Amino acid sequence: MLGALRQLFTPKPPIEAEETYIALLRASRNPFFFTALKVPDTLDGRFELIALHMFLVQHRLLMQGGLAPFAQFLSEAFFNDMDNSLREMGVADTGVSKRIKKMGKAYHGRLQAYGTSIGNATALRAALARNVYGTVVEGDVDSLNRLGTYVEMMVKNLAEVPTETITSARYAWPDVATLGL
Repeated sequence: MLGALRQLFTPKPPIEAEETYIALLRASRNPFFFTALKVPDTLDGRFELIALHMFLVQHRLLMQGGLAPFAQFLSEAFFNDMDNSLREMGVADTGVSKRIKKMGKAYHGRLQAYGTSIGNATALRAALARNVYGTVVEGDVDSLNRLGTYVEMMVKNLAEVPTETITSARYAWPDVATLGL
């Protein structure tokens, strides 16, 4: 009941936010992450890669003032997708809200951890090890360093992209396999 009321009074994200989210979702699902960079191909591993790509776009948008509303719509598209995914997996309504709250805390924690580590390679790799590779029993330093390099490259890449390109859903994510990682 409350979910239905909330949907009535919550504005739907603009189509550009939805399309931007779909593009970053596709980028996060690149098999390169799961094979070459050894990110666990699990629900947790996939969530971590989506959160990481959300961070990259959010970080870029929030570097420039006035784009917080679009960043918020992008977050809403992310949580709508997480909600739909949980329901498709058969999670009951009461379980969905609990899991979404947990995901929300994890997501905001990731945004903060990655945001404070930009410009500090050691801190960034520590945050990636804790989050992306947190469920891996024996870590691979080479994979961690390569993922850290990817994040650093993408922060620079996105900083050079006009925000209008991102907010109009015209940003084309580079093929990670061609970045020389």
